[in-house]
Amino acid sequence: MTPGPGISRTPLPKGFKASGVNSGVRRYRPDLGLIFSSPEAVAAGVFTKNECRAAPVQYCQSLMPSAHIHAIVTNSGQANAATGPQGREDNWKMANAVSKSIGCLPHQVLTASTGVIGQPLQIDKIVEAVPELAERLGDTAEAFALAILTTDLVPKTITTVVELSSGPIRITGICKGSGMIHPNMATLLGYILTDVELSMGVAQDIVKEAADLSFNMISVDGDTSTNDCVFLLANGASGVALKTDDDLGLFKRAVIEVSKVLAKSIARDGEGANKLIEVNLLNAPELQQARKVARGITVSPLIKSAMHGEDPNWGRILARLGAEGMPAECLDKMTMTLQDFVIFENGMPKAFDRNEVRNALRSENVKMDIDFFSGTAKATAWGCDLSKRYVEINTEYS
Repeated sequence: MTPGPGISRTPLPKGFKASGVNSGVRRYRPDLGLIFSSPEAVAAGVFTKNECRAAPVQYCQSLMPSAHIHAIVTNSGQANAATGPQGREDNWKMANAVSKSIGCLPHQVLTASTGVIGQPLQIDKIVEAVPELAERLGDTAEAFALAILTTDLVPKTITTVVELSSGPIRITGICKGSGMIHPNMATLLGYILTDVELSMGVAQDIVKEAADLSFNMISVDGDTSTNDCVFLLANGASGVALKTDDDLGLFKRAVIEVSKVLAKSIARDGEGANKLIEVNLLNAPELQQARKVARGITVSPLIKSAMHGEDPNWGRILARLGAEGMPAECLDKMTMTLQDFVIFENGMPKAFDRNEVRNALRSENVKMDIDFFSGTAKATAWGCDLSKRYVEINTEYS
């Protein structure tokens, strides 16, 4: 997969174009992005489970899944959440302006927003910038990826080519997210674009499974945003379809892998973060329990602080496992490793060289493996450490 998360050239699948401009909402950076597809695309998605859903989330949920989408427009700066009827009207105005500029119907334009909750959109500036946005559409993802950022330090894009039985197809992923990341489905916005032919049902099943194994397994701060969206758009422009079960399996695995790379890039770019934390739970009794417990570890302020301080404090991890409901009989069999050092074995603490483990924890990548020897379920979750910089960023952001 190339080129990976970051600011480098990321080609789009056939039939897709993207752009980003400064509308004047944010002073010195792009703040309005557009993804366009011709032909029209099948669109499926997963959305925040926060009951306070932003206007664009409500709008997209009313339209999807769909087989007739031409565009997604995204603004950054204002979330358009808790903005009432005016927010819904402004969201429609944004979609309508794009539809006029690209020559389609308003309901063929999806919307997304990210930024400060409660602030109304500066809709006049956005609408005025839409013609330029349409004029600047190009064949790579970078301008769009930059336009959707808020507190992110880096844009996040990736592309891959998959060889199917009837030919190659491309999958390109774009996302943003740095704070308020604890999806059920942060603000987390994800866009997975492909030129394969897909039905709405298959698209919805794949994006749901991919999100469950990736975006829904990351946490930065435990807060679920009002604006979370992950979209999958498939326009069939390659002329390649999923003709066999092997094709379906290859495509699904590729979408899941793209989603995992993007999800980990969000956790790594967590506000004020210095370390990416990966938690692998092995041989647990039940899958949903394993996922819940793995995420519980990544969201614990005590554990996140310990990893920031390079402190191999297994007691905090053990306490969190119990607090998340892992049965005592599982804990009695458990083995725990930190950076491949065994620090807890067969339900008992194991002597280890503390300085050696602390040195290993200086890495930007921290790996924790916990084996319960109590079943076959496994789960992986990703998070980041907790630093003073996180507090500073979130006292300044408004």
